[in-house]
Amino acid sequence: MDAFYASVEQRDDPQLRGKPVIVAWKGNRSVVCAASYEARAFGVRSAMPAARAERLCPAAVFVAPDFTRYRAVSKSVREIFKRHTDLIEPLSLDEAYLDVTENKTGLPTATLVARTIREQIREELNLTASAGVAPNKFLAKLASDWRKPDGLFVIQPEEVDAFLLPLPVGRLSGVGKVTEEKLAKLGIKKVCDLRSLERVKLEDEFGRYGVRLYELARGIDESPVVPNRPTQSISVEETFEHDVPLSETEPMIRRLAEKLWSASRKESRIPRTVVLKLKTSQFKILTRSHTPDCPPSSCEELTEIAVKLRERVDLGPHQRYRLVGVGLSNFREAKETQSQPALFE
Repeated sequence: MDAFYASVEQRDDPQLRGKPVIVAWKGNRSVVCAASYEARAFGVRSAMPAARAERLCPAAVFVAPDFTRYRAVSKSVREIFKRHTDLIEPLSLDEAYLDVTENKTGLPTATLVARTIREQIREELNLTASAGVAPNKFLAKLASDWRKPDGLFVIQPEEVDAFLLPLPVGRLSGVGKVTEEKLAKLGIKKVCDLRSLERVKLEDEFGRYGVRLYELARGIDESPVVPNRPTQSISVEETFEHDVPLSETEPMIRRLAEKLWSASRKESRIPRTVVLKLKTSQFKILTRSHTPDCPPSSCEELTEIAVKLRERVDLGPHQRYRLVGVGLSNFREAKETQSQPALFE
């Protein structure tokens, strides 16, 4: 979906159409959830501090996010997907992989399926979506960004090398700034350079990810589209209006733990591990976790574990924190978490 949250706001409020819209809570501690393409023209991007976005685009209209509404629209988009295939792997509210090797409507090509889905989204939801069509997930993701907004880009199997080899290595999934700099020191700036390296060399330099780099440089991605992927973790967090010492974080941890407990009740699987996240005033992120013998069985138990995890944070009494978060991870099937019966009565 194109600039999803901002596009929903512009669709639902005609006065916002054609204007630079930033979906964020206005304030020094807020970050941008989404920016319309009119705002992006000024350099505004998602995850950017809202204060910086306001400096870049003083005329921007700030809109507080409404995730309940976005989730409802996302569900409507997914219903359109389901007309064509059941093999849908959501990545977020606004993005998903679809395997249309076989499709329900009998359309002869994946390109025609993508075109039809985009038309249905436009006609029924008055929103635009961009699609990438390719032989695998890695290439389809690259293609989906190629002609945004409101675009369709197709990579045929015989076109993979022509598309892939000229790209900078930073376009490959998983290649962040650190990996890109490390590759640059090896003289690797483009995918064609990367392809010249032997698999053994990449493994020596990057470990197991070196194998992944070797495959991506050749357009290889065997990962299937996995519908209904089980939850790995859930978390909630909040940024303070002003930096606070560790001793003052307990009320927020308790509120977040209560919110997290409610969210966890929607999961069929059971989380084993409690995680506390803190971000210092210097933007350093700390996490502390604990896996009790038995999973937390109540909101009170979850809260007490989260609060107690603060005892394992030791940066001194003068350290200040700008953000706190509480999470649950290590999800297991309910039968896996049940205590073993006693061997002897």
